[in-house]
Amino acid sequence: MASRVETEAALNKEHALREVRRASTFLLNVVVAGLILAAGAVPQLVAGEFMPLIFAVSVAGALAVLLCVRIALHWDRAVVLRLGHFYSLKGPGIFGLIPFVDRIARFVDMRIRATEFFSESTLTRDTVPVNVDAVCFWLVWDAQKAVLEVESYYRAISLATQTALRDIIGTHTLEEMLTQRQTLGRALQAALDQQTNPWGITVQSVEVRDVIIPESLQDAMSKQAQAERERQARIILGTAETEIAAKFVEAARPYQNNPVAVHLRAMNMLYEGLREKGSIIVVPSSAVESMNLGAIGGLAGMSTKAGDGAKMLSNDVPATAAP
Repeated sequence: MASRVETEAALNKEHALREVRRASTFLLNVVVAGLILAAGAVPQLVAGEFMPLIFAVSVAGALAVLLCVRIALHWDRAVVLRLGHFYSLKGPGIFGLIPFVDRIARFVDMRIRATEFFSESTLTRDTVPVNVDAVCFWLVWDAQKAVLEVESYYRAISLATQTALRDIIGTHTLEEMLTQRQTLGRALQAALDQQTNPWGITVQSVEVRDVIIPESLQDAMSKQAQAERERQARIILGTAETEIAAKFVEAARPYQNNPVAVHLRAMNMLYEGLREKGSIIVVPSSAVESMNLGAIGGLAGMSTKAGDGAKMLSNDVPATAAP
């Protein structure tokens, strides 16, 4: 199993990477501001004299681009505060700010995000310690609430998912967790969505990836499963024996009180054995009498496949025949 990563640390790392990508859009402001300053400096260099008006205009234009112009990516929304109060949501694309009056509180990613979370050594309802790994798919549908209602919605999501997972584990047995993962995921999704909706966040689904139990318990469950399969195998074998016995009883009914039928069946059995097997058959005297073949001590037959037929030998001496 891969090493686990703390949910909150992973979310903070993702947020830092997004901030780095957003900072790259500010490079365009720097380039444009540099071009404006260069455009103001060229006429002065050509004329060979300092022009205060052109210099002031170029500096003002460069500052305006650096301080007033911002760019939001297609999936970002910027929460803008004016004099400390919420003003509006900006983006995507280019938008303007009033310097020293407006401030961007935070850029919010509006895309669906997948967050891994887990719970270690949590007792189920039948007091079995388990470790559960899951994935939560969530998105911010109201950037204003996510920023203004919660100090850090990253941390809130992390704590909410782990707490809800522990609560769900404590209300289910181990068998339910192993066989009803979809039901467990839906219960988690409903509990999380109810908690995060006031923050402007929706939990779309929760998928339980793995339920890990102690190795000692795995061995015990394996032995239990083997014993259960052995029991089922014995039951099936006993049922088959019962059905076979019933079929034998049913097949014996036509021979009951019918010596001729028994005699013909016995002769057919001997003939088939001699013809197919090519071996010596020893028939006890009791079986010979029951089959109405005559009061002889034994009947032996030998057949060879290479010959034209079968050869039958009889002996009145009740002795066993060599194979």
